[in-house]
Amino acid sequence: MNNNENDTNYETDETLTTRQGHPVTNNQNIRTVGNRGPATLENYDFIEKISHFDRERIPERVVHARGAGAHGYFEATGMAGDEPVSKYTRAKLFQEKGKQTPVFVRFSSVIHGGHSPETLRDPRGFATKFYTEEGNWDLVGNNLKVFFIRDAMKFPDMVHAFKPDPLTNIQDAERFFDFCANSPESFHMVTFLYSPWGIPANYRQMQGSGVNTYKWVNEKGEAVLVKYHWEPKQGIKNLTQKDAEEIQAKNFNHATQDLYDAIERGDYPEWEFYVQMMSDDDHPELDFDPLDDTKLWPEDQFPFKLIGKMVLNKNPEDYFNEVEQVAFGTGVLVDGLDFSDDKMLQGRTFSYSDTQRYRVGPNYLQLPINAPKKQSQTNQRGGQMSYYVDKAPGQNPHINYEPSDLGGLKEAKQSGKEYTPMIKGNLVRESIDRADNTKQAGHTYREFESWEQAELVSNLVGDLSICAKVIQDKMIALAEEADEDYGRRLREGLSSARKETGTHKGRPLGDKDGDDAPQTAEDKGHEADRY
Repeated sequence: MNNNENDTNYETDETLTTRQGHPVTNNQNIRTVGNRGPATLENYDFIEKISHFDRERIPERVVHARGAGAHGYFEATGMAGDEPVSKYTRAKLFQEKGKQTPVFVRFSSVIHGGHSPETLRDPRGFATKFYTEEGNWDLVGNNLKVFFIRDAMKFPDMVHAFKPDPLTNIQDAERFFDFCANSPESFHMVTFLYSPWGIPANYRQMQGSGVNTYKWVNEKGEAVLVKYHWEPKQGIKNLTQKDAEEIQAKNFNHATQDLYDAIERGDYPEWEFYVQMMSDDDHPELDFDPLDDTKLWPEDQFPFKLIGKMVLNKNPEDYFNEVEQVAFGTGVLVDGLDFSDDKMLQGRTFSYSDTQRYRVGPNYLQLPINAPKKQSQTNQRGGQMSYYVDKAPGQNPHINYEPSDLGGLKEAKQSGKEYTPMIKGNLVRESIDRADNTKQAGHTYREFESWEQAELVSNLVGDLSICAKVIQDKMIALAEEADEDYGRRLREGLSSARKETGTHKGRPLGDKDGDDAPQTAEDKGHEADRY
């Protein structure tokens, strides 16, 4: 392609563009006020990218398609650790000791389809819908407490890399590591994922985390940053790769069955609910950014504070109506809970609810599993599959707008003071300053038990051995930077592993001997006559 000196952007036949034909000059960062956020609404490149991504599957979820769910309740302690919870948040569901709030929880795996095995190496979703007296609150998280990326611009690319190859429809470990090796912020998550923590034994004995950083706001309009954590009272159990393969050979629905059977027999699973807190500022004294979702907040500096427990005690009456059609969104918050400037959270907040309007329809909140338990009264009308009008008792049916003096709906009066932080900065597309992509990964490695370290290295070697050498070298360098022993063992393991690079046959994560399966099936197949 010819270019001249007046061209704004230089393009070639390989230049990435939008569907409008505009060349993409920055595919790594959304546009934000300062490099830590918040994001701006006119993120057109990002909105076009993420909106299209949200519509790439129908009707199955793009991610978290394989799921199981249950009803239950959350019971508050009225405290945040040993302090009254009202000191930090005015959210009503937390205020009274013993107060119970109905919940619905959906557990899931992330990458594969709706009937994929529950033994695959994959993060697990842990999404909770609280039907509070103030309306719904959705806490949409995972079992692992960190994530692969810290900027929502990269989310579609990440999922594309982890999903099956668009040509072969087979997940490919080389594609997975090609993305991760070129996105070094993913290394902490990779360290968790390739350890036994990457295959939970079941949903009942699995942790949960909000992953992103949120805010709590009290009655005075004062705010703190918070992280949410679910800790199972049944204990935590994970599987080795060998364990998972043996279970998968007999039952690929084992986690769904385990949850359903436990509730049916009255063995109701419980989780304790904790928060970590820190003041809402930049925290320059830390070697990481508290808004970075690839990082853990050290528990010795930011202790867990117990705020309640959750019990799941009722199975769904219909899988499709409840587990499949339940719709979560990170923007669904009640008074006293707020967003932080976490760039992944702000991207998810647009994407998740946008996905539900596409996947289930614009009136998805009228479905019983998604509707709040309190009366909802809006001026929204029509839309596909609308089947009732959510108007107030006595509301003038002619008035579907506000303001009005003719019997229409009125604005609520806000009791608590709003939190109004000062935000100042240049609009930029930049990564955060305190990246440090490997330090916490090294700490996590050293915290693993010896058998977990061995399993981690073995699993990494198994999948990296089929990758191109440039990918192997980048992953080794990240491991060496994280921890000397970690890097040495990975380098030595790969140097002695069989090499199959460049074949591009596609091999899913953990599928160490899967390349032989097609021929084995033919060799072991029993001949039969036609009928």
